[in-house]
Amino acid sequence: MEKESFISDCPSLRIVFMGTPAFAVKTLETILDSHHQVVGVVTAMDKPAGRGKKIKESDVSVFAKAQALNVLQPENLKDEQFVAQLEALKADLFVVVAFRMLPKVIWTIPPKGTINLHASLLPELRGAAPINWAIMNGLSETGVTTFFINEVIDTGKIIDRRKVSISENMNCGELHDLLKNEGAALLLETINQLSRGGIQAMEQESKVSTEAPKIFKKDCEINWKKSAIDIHNHIRGLSPYPAAWCNLHNVKKGEQLQFKFFASKLTEEKIPSINLGLFQGTDGILFPCADGAISIQELQVEGRTRMNYKAFLAGNDINDWRIIDN
Repeated sequence: MEKESFISDCPSLRIVFMGTPAFAVKTLETILDSHHQVVGVVTAMDKPAGRGKKIKESDVSVFAKAQALNVLQPENLKDEQFVAQLEALKADLFVVVAFRMLPKVIWTIPPKGTINLHASLLPELRGAAPINWAIMNGLSETGVTTFFINEVIDTGKIIDRRKVSISENMNCGELHDLLKNEGAALLLETINQLSRGGIQAMEQESKVSTEAPKIFKKDCEINWKKSAIDIHNHIRGLSPYPAAWCNLHNVKKGEQLQFKFFASKLTEEKIPSINLGLFQGTDGILFPCADGAISIQELQVEGRTRMNYKAFLAGNDINDWRIIDN
């Protein structure tokens, strides 16, 4: 009876969901488990990927098709036929999670508007990679925000926000999963607010102190001239993907290989000198940095699988490797 009373106070909405990666699947699943109706799912087109050029579907596409939902995969969001398909669904609301920037002809269709979930406390960390940059910037707190989409990406009126804490050793993958769950819950709460009506959205502050642009390979390279805390934040902010990296030189074999790093730890251990050499610590491999050393726990050598530091030390002489000065 309590659930029925809640639903009668919160009318069911017809929703078109738009999203692509795994982060968005949790929200779609949460909406499906509610009393609201998903009348359409818009996601990226299936594309060939990898060396074999096998067709790859988005995570949202795989999930939505398994649920027998109405899936739309337009190449051009401004295509008149696609716009007509959306209009024919007569949705009350469009919900967007990790999708492309929408043209005005799309986000103005539903009478209750188009809302977006962003993985930061807007207006901070606007951009494509807010989860990575929250950790890379050394923040102790971030969150999720629901807002109305407008002409400029990530700048629309804020509906609601929810904060989460970032522990000193949390990596991007762990924060991703935390925000994925918190975001799904917040978005359903926002949908219910819109269903009841009378929502008070607020304009975003104009000043932004941090942004979260798309991350490229060069952004992932480690600068060993930085402090241990900066390097630690860099490594965990890019773990497990796309992963922080650097090139190391094997002086014995005369070869240069790329190393990726997935886990590190701040340490009080000292190393003899800043000579770009590596050292074995009590519980990791010590890499020299600006203010001492940082301990590496997990890494991957070019052409090999990911391993812990003990596996690397079992097959390598630590004295053979040197950092290539950048």
